[in-house]
Amino acid sequence: MSFIKKKLEEKFKEAYTGLNENQKNAVDAIDGPIMVIAGPGTGKTQILAVRVGKILLETDALPENILCLTYTDAGAVAMRKRLQEFIGAEAYKVNIHTFHSFCNDVIQENLYLFEKTALDPVSDLERIGFYKELIDAFPKNHPLKRFRGDVYFDRENLEKLFSNMKKEDWMPDFINERINERLENLKHDEKLIYKTKREGQWKKGDLMPKYYEEVARMEKLRAAVNEFDNFQNLMRKNNRYDFDDMIIWVIKAFKENKNLLADYQERYQYILVDEFQDTSGAQNQIVQLLISYWDKPNIFVVGDDDQSIYRFQGANMGNMLDFAKHYENELKTVVLTENYRSTQPILDVSKSVIENNEERLVKQIKGLSKDLKAANTNINQLKNYPEIIAYNSIVEERMDIVLKIEELIKNGVAPGKIAVIYRQNDYGEELARYFNLRNIPFYSKRNIDLLNDPFINKIKSILSYINAELDIPYGGDGLLFEILHYDFYKIPPIEIAKTAVEVNSMKRKKEGVSIRSLLSDQANAPAKDLFDQGMHPELKKAVIALEGLIAVAPNVTVQQLLTSVIQKAGILQYVLNHPQKIELMQYLTGFFDLVKEENRRKPLLELQGLMNLFDLMENEKIKLPLIKTIGNEKGVNLLTVHGSKGLEFEHVFLAGTFSKVWEKKKNNNRGFKIPDTQTISSSKPNEKDIEELRRGFYVALTRAEKYLHISYPKQDNEAKELEPSVFIAEIMDKHALHIENRALSEEQIFEFHTVLFLNQKPVIERTEEDLADRFVKDFVMNVTALNNYLKCPLSFYYNNLIRIPSGKNEATEFGSAVHFALQQLFAKMKANDGKFAPVETMIGDFNWYMQRHRENFTKESFSRRMEQGSVIIPAYYNKYFDVWNKAVVTEMNINVLVDGIPLKGKLDKLEFNGAEVNVVDYKTGNVDNAKNKLAGPTEKEPNGGDYWRQAVFYKLLVDNYDLKNWHAVSAEFDFIEPDSKKDFKKQKLVITPEDIEIVKSQIKDTWHKIQNKDFYTGCGKSDCHWCNFVKDNSLYVSLEEADEEE
Repeated sequence: MSFIKKKLEEKFKEAYTGLNENQKNAVDAIDGPIMVIAGPGTGKTQILAVRVGKILLETDALPENILCLTYTDAGAVAMRKRLQEFIGAEAYKVNIHTFHSFCNDVIQENLYLFEKTALDPVSDLERIGFYKELIDAFPKNHPLKRFRGDVYFDRENLEKLFSNMKKEDWMPDFINERINERLENLKHDEKLIYKTKREGQWKKGDLMPKYYEEVARMEKLRAAVNEFDNFQNLMRKNNRYDFDDMIIWVIKAFKENKNLLADYQERYQYILVDEFQDTSGAQNQIVQLLISYWDKPNIFVVGDDDQSIYRFQGANMGNMLDFAKHYENELKTVVLTENYRSTQPILDVSKSVIENNEERLVKQIKGLSKDLKAANTNINQLKNYPEIIAYNSIVEERMDIVLKIEELIKNGVAPGKIAVIYRQNDYGEELARYFNLRNIPFYSKRNIDLLNDPFINKIKSILSYINAELDIPYGGDGLLFEILHYDFYKIPPIEIAKTAVEVNSMKRKKEGVSIRSLLSDQANAPAKDLFDQGMHPELKKAVIALEGLIAVAPNVTVQQLLTSVIQKAGILQYVLNHPQKIELMQYLTGFFDLVKEENRRKPLLELQGLMNLFDLMENEKIKLPLIKTIGNEKGVNLLTVHGSKGLEFEHVFLAGTFSKVWEKKKNNNRGFKIPDTQTISSSKPNEKDIEELRRGFYVALTRAEKYLHISYPKQDNEAKELEPSVFIAEIMDKHALHIENRALSEEQIFEFHTVLFLNQKPVIERTEEDLADRFVKDFVMNVTALNNYLKCPLSFYYNNLIRIPSGKNEATEFGSAVHFALQQLFAKMKANDGKFAPVETMIGDFNWYMQRHRENFTKESFSRRMEQGSVIIPAYYNKYFDVWNKAVVTEMNINVLVDGIPLKGKLDKLEFNGAEVNVVDYKTGNVDNAKNKLAGPTEKEPNGGDYWRQAVFYKLLVDNYDLKNWHAVSAEFDFIEPDSKKDFKKQKLVITPEDIEIVKSQIKDTWHKIQNKDFYTGCGKSDCHWCNFVKDNSLYVSLEEADEEE
């Protein structure tokens, strides 16, 4: 006997002796199909390794004749590690793969068959770009075509649909057949047919509205499915593929090339599949093809249907049931029920939850039992049941969990043996702040989006500024103003404010000047005399650096430009001197790698193209992921349910178990509904979501070894009542557990005082008095300034006092084009004896304005907005052409005094009925999203909506206009873009005396605050751009606690 064989035999005997009876049964059955149902903590990884040893000892098979397939890279690594401990270096001869890596090997070994030598895997960015290109090519009448708002709304839907089609190997013809079946069945569905008549509404036998809604959904699905081949053609045209394509290619090759399939069937005499419950339909097909040669294949599958929690990634637990049925006569089924992890009370509580699921093998295969028994003799004596705790609020729940963990650690429990498990990432992010406050070590791994990080956003802004200046010289002042405030430069804010005010003053004198041109001139100007100190040195240094970058940008690659920005714009020095330099360098490297990779894929990529990519990522919420690891494995583990799978801990705190979180399932097929007649797979989208959520809860419960603490808050942060999860009720139904209502003392709550006041209001340095005096002296209130101040005084300071230059965005410029076309329409009507020009003239005016302001659009957005205008303008014109009031004044400027306060405004249109006026304001936004803006003061929005305030403000202007005896009776918002039902809407507001008094009070209060220069303190809201701008760049001199209602 060889030394290796002898060593293997010794290891095998040692491991085999430690197995229980069921585990030995699973290992001993070498030949034929075997299915092992392995519950949590039952040692499935161990039996996989021992079984490989058994095969190598008792058969003629070599390690390379064994194929092990698993669901994740981590699973493959864990399997190899366990096998190496068992059989040493021979473990590297065993073929251990994920399904994707296996298919990749098949393709690489047979390139001549696949003809894929020129293909690269598609990046996330490229994939989104292809979907964008696909959607842009939809014809006008396409069911998925959108012109405004989120024009790529269905991008994510299409991506998920196509991914599911690949994972399940569903082709368009196949799904179209099912759609046709569904439509035919709908006509005869008794639930959708009226049984009686209602006079004037429907007759007996008529189809209900639900029928037509379902038909519309099916046709929308058909339109989406029929784009599948177009998308695949786009990928091929660009020499790209994704990982799901690899599986489809291999399935197709195996089916069409019998010799290729036979080669792999002969090569792999024994096949083992781990986490079988998580395989998709297409992955299962790979397995079925590999074993199809034999009537009794040597296939060993291991899984637990109760732990199938990856359906959102295509997992289909129905594969286990199908496998059992297919090999019903030959199959040996082994159920592992001896649990070596948890105490019996924890297992009993877990069982009381999972047994409520219907989609379980024990309910579909006769004779199966999965009742887990505690088998760890070291902890079997523990009989303490899990505790269930109800807290007054989410905040108190977090506080007490941290205090309890703090106490455990003081009593000698190692932090690494404790875990807090929750369903959503944001719970853990909040909890981490509480641990930081108490200096408790914790371990957390989470994906962050680098493109949302303030540091990376500053670098993006510098690139965006350079791009803006290359596009239109001296057109990037808005960006430049913010960049000069970045903490890379240490420029006193007053220096930047003075420059902005000077530029605005010169512009009022019609002098062509910008912040960039003024600063550039000043930086290069010689000293006037010996005493002239010139520009502030830090400001001069930044200006010269940025000018240098603009100069070199046209002549270098984007990768070289980013290198120059890092080295010459003060970023590298900032990072090296920062206390968190390692973290920032990691962020910088991740961002640089993205640009480097995109430059590699597109060697001719220019700066504008790179900025388009960033815009696309932001608009489509594409993340630049970076796994941010906080702490080390010796700290308290903060984990999501999915992150906890496969792990175990002495103490588990299952937190935030209220129904709003635990019974809420994302609709993963938003917009597309798969026909319910479909028999493609048992894992139909949108079906039995609660069962998958229950499996997630079960996974979380079974991570606990000795102690399990389940908790939920009774109220949310707005004092609204919360219901505990239904899974807690299921536990209570079977166990006489007491729910402890726990309240923290005021002293305990106060200990976390600093963590509670997140939304602190930043206070900036006061501007030089003469500058501020000049502004408030000449200030005239308009409704935009009023709205800005009420939102955030800092928004008012930057936008209305400093008046930061900013270019118009796509939506604003499109709105301006429509406004211009309408203004011209009515002007020409008045000049033409009350006759409106034809719609073609109105479209021509719109087109002229769009072309005149082309610089504010990307190529794609310009084309889309031009097409949108050609659709909505004729429809709008035709709807109102015969009913428009011709007694009008357009683009009216009004200046008045109200209670001694100067007000001004420019009104789009005044419609007259004698002296009575209806004030019309055009809106090109989405009317469906305007509800809150049109509403008056409410408990949630005590200041009222912006549109409501605008209506009242305009009435004040008209009623106080001394040059005319006018009286505004109403204000009307005319939405020029149709709603979701393709209808045009006008929202008329009749202003009450109470409305007038409220807005007058707002004007008076805001006016006095402005006169008192009370605009240096922000609102403190987490989503406020200017508060975050000040905080991110450390421009504040102090932070104040935000008001409670904020």
